[in-house]
Amino acid sequence: MIINLEKPYTGKYALDHLGFRPFFLAAGLFAILGMVLWLGIYHFKWLLLPSNYPATVWHGHEMIFGYAVAVAAGFLLTAVKNWTNRPTISQQPLLILALLWFLARVLPFTGLLSVAAVVDTAFLLWLTYEMAHPIIKAQQWKQMALVGKVALLIPANIAFYLGLLGYWTEGVQVGLYAAFYTILALIFTMGRRVIPFFIERGVGCPFEAKNDVWVDRFSLILFLGFAVADVIAMAFGHATAHFIAGLLALAQVPLHAFRMVGWYHPNLWEKTLLWVLYLAYGWLVLGFFLKFLAVAVSISPWIALHAFAIGGIGMMTIGMMARVALGHTGRNVAEPPTSLILVFLVLFSAAFIRVWNVWLVPEFYGEWILTAQLLWITAFTVFMWHYAPILIKPRIDGRYG
Repeated sequence: MIINLEKPYTGKYALDHLGFRPFFLAAGLFAILGMVLWLGIYHFKWLLLPSNYPATVWHGHEMIFGYAVAVAAGFLLTAVKNWTNRPTISQQPLLILALLWFLARVLPFTGLLSVAAVVDTAFLLWLTYEMAHPIIKAQQWKQMALVGKVALLIPANIAFYLGLLGYWTEGVQVGLYAAFYTILALIFTMGRRVIPFFIERGVGCPFEAKNDVWVDRFSLILFLGFAVADVIAMAFGHATAHFIAGLLALAQVPLHAFRMVGWYHPNLWEKTLLWVLYLAYGWLVLGFFLKFLAVAVSISPWIALHAFAIGGIGMMTIGMMARVALGHTGRNVAEPPTSLILVFLVLFSAAFIRVWNVWLVPEFYGEWILTAQLLWITAFTVFMWHYAPILIKPRIDGRYG
């Protein structure tokens, strides 16, 4: 018989207990506010940013270093605690770390871009340290690959600000695309680990989701080559790099499709928190194919980018936040809020319109962009309506965490 001697937590709030709480809350709220600001800047010409900070550049940077990094921070700080069985940053230091992230989002609107660069980079340095410290203490060296990916965001962000501040002409593009593909690399790494595990446990019958080592290794090599080639192509306009990136993108389509076949079980469509991750992975595969088409038939590269960003990163991150928040607050992940079906379908519609409608019916470009923006805002508003209290209030089982 196991006796639990842990004292029940009796406080009213738990926002400072674990990394997923403040950072998932920040990511969800920023997904709404950041897109509202982008909608106003794009459609209604709101003059919120300094003249030397192009609006499209701000949008790209903030969706990566604002939204995506916040989700990654919340997920990885929580996961590191589970992997190492050692405490990670919590209480006041955790809130200060989140505040640093928040300041980096606000400072560009003041025109203090140099200060924003320092604060944003300091946040990434601190986040990397807080991830690495317990992993090193526990000597779980295989997890350092994830720390390395987060650390890569630091030079990417520095390159971005060097470009924005006029020190390096190509720095903005180098920084943005390097960071974007680093986030994709994180998602592929974590997706490879957790999606088949979740499917095996969630389909309600014996099932082994297949993973092949050669697919893992080959896809990693191809992705690295693709990312480097595409950063060079997009930042420097290098025609050969553009061609190589297209070929390497196409080569990854059958590899990841093969992986999805090995994970597939028809019962996953009965589980909201499974099919959202599976569809998100499908958007990533589609992104590679569209990236190839950008080379082969010269479609807009933004089509592929938004397949990756909205369908892939957007759906994957909201699905992971939904699951992690339930599991780490004592709730049953097999019984998520029914509203999540609406949330995920609305977000899927935003991706579909931003990719397919914009590509195939470009004469309504502005209308499609506005619709996709409104659908994104709607999806995250409904999500946060249900999940903000979950993230702020204590676990339902009375435990600390």
